[in-house]
Amino acid sequence: MSIPQPLDPAAAVKAAFPDALEDVKTFAGETTLVVVPAKLPAVAKYLRDTAGLVYNYLSDVSAVDYYPNYDRPGRFGVSYHLLSMLYKRRLRLKVYLPEEEPSVPTVTTIWPGANWMEREAADLMGVDFVGHPDKRRLMMPDDWQGHPHRRDYPLGYETVMFSFNSEEIAKHKPKATE
Repeated sequence: MSIPQPLDPAAAVKAAFPDALEDVKTFAGETTLVVVPAKLPAVAKYLRDTAGLVYNYLSDVSAVDYYPNYDRPGRFGVSYHLLSMLYKRRLRLKVYLPEEEPSVPTVTTIWPGANWMEREAADLMGVDFVGHPDKRRLMMPDDWQGHPHRRDYPLGYETVMFSFNSEEIAKHKPKATE
């Protein structure tokens, strides 16, 4: 059995889906294809099933909040990190989503392993994966309000006590010395 010659993923996607590819970025030897969110499942299926590409392993789904000063097409970015085990190549698919109601179609029908990764991004970042088979919260309790990985989410932290600030902290915690 012969293995087909590897194809350039950017050129192949551009030829197959001319209206789906928004941008191609290459940095430090890594290629990122920025895709129109509505076309993501079709592009992902094409990348998985096409001879010469065979990106058959989804290694990660990650989401980024570019708030407050973002100079990108949308506030949120969702990246799909792919690996072609046959050709030993990596590729990143990326979609940009708007601030109001960020949503993208699910890829769980293409890579079932996306299930938990999409649930994590939905829970912590507030991205809606349309068509996802299990939209239960994964990390936070069901009654939790908000999405803690968003950059505008209020920080809930306590100042760490050191020798230089111990008196100031002790003022706010009168019962801590009892």
